[in-house]
Amino acid sequence: MNFDFSDDQKMLKEQVNKFLTNKCGYDVVRRVLENDELYAKEVWDGLVEMGVTGTAIPEEYGGLGLGALELCVVAEELGKFAAPVPFSSSVFLASEAIKLAGSEEQKKKYLPKLAAGEIIGTLAASEGVQAASLRSVKASLKDGKLTGVKSPVPDAEIADIAVVLVNTGGSGDKALSLALVELGAGGIKKERLKTIDPTRGHAEVTFDGAPAELLGAEGAGWEIYQRVLDGAAVWTAFEQVGGAESAMWMARDYALERYAFGRQIGSYQALKHKLADMYVKNELARSNSYYAAMMLNDNGAELVEAAAAARIAATQAYIYAAQENVQAHGGIGYTWEANTQFFYRRAKLLALSLGSQLYWRERLVSQLEARNAA
Repeated sequence: MNFDFSDDQKMLKEQVNKFLTNKCGYDVVRRVLENDELYAKEVWDGLVEMGVTGTAIPEEYGGLGLGALELCVVAEELGKFAAPVPFSSSVFLASEAIKLAGSEEQKKKYLPKLAAGEIIGTLAASEGVQAASLRSVKASLKDGKLTGVKSPVPDAEIADIAVVLVNTGGSGDKALSLALVELGAGGIKKERLKTIDPTRGHAEVTFDGAPAELLGAEGAGWEIYQRVLDGAAVWTAFEQVGGAESAMWMARDYALERYAFGRQIGSYQALKHKLADMYVKNELARSNSYYAAMMLNDNGAELVEAAAAARIAATQAYIYAAQENVQAHGGIGYTWEANTQFFYRRAKLLALSLGSQLYWRERLVSQLEARNAA
């Protein structure tokens, strides 16, 4: 069985890497971090021009008509550069939700614009620090009016549309639905939230009778949301693997150029072991992510378990690599001038995006228990 990517997918990976190498250096990430910019517009525009925002959107809706694996290779490259763009919100979440659940009219209206970068999308599910659940969703949709508060919502300040998880009054897992709302309409208030990584913005969004429409059938929201979440978990795992790899190489390079007591610090056993541990964790995360990508691409029966395992392994690998990268740089690694902070910030933020490690562990265990019982 071949778990490697195809030549075409590798070519896509190389093209995205080349573009980001030229256009998304650390100076760009620092500029967004230190200023009031919400994202790096020139990087986003370049990705749009390359067509990668429409990677998995069918050709009839203006996309490239590729698939989940192509999104995986794009996500990994974006992670390597800690790219300050709303790619995950617009592509992994909003576009996928509309593609999965939207009516033909909704697909024709929004997917071409998302693919062309004319609009940016996001998904609003959580209503507090905990991941969204059947009991936690209080936002409601009634008579075409959306009321409630969603927080944190990724890239909400720059998003034009949002897919919102709402309560429509059913029972059990049929209580929730998805709503599609244009964020430029009336009855919507956005308030920026402070997070550890300002290069990936989040906001609290208050809906006060905002006009909205159902996305998919009423009562099917929870099922659709779970499917979108599994796909996003796989793509985010690849983003984390890319970031962990960059953090590891940054630590390795510094260990080879920095001298202490007349020797490269990389020659000391303690640092060698740390770098080896980074590599092992990264490869474990990569293998889990590859298997999850195969399940996602083939709609495999073990997608839920594979997505959860990839998410857990990638989160652990990225946090470890980012922390040890700072340690490898010594005192300078803690300063504002050090670029180590970009990966540390992103690692911490992605560890909570889509739900914490605890959430995904519980999801993995419950799925395995259900499979064994069956």
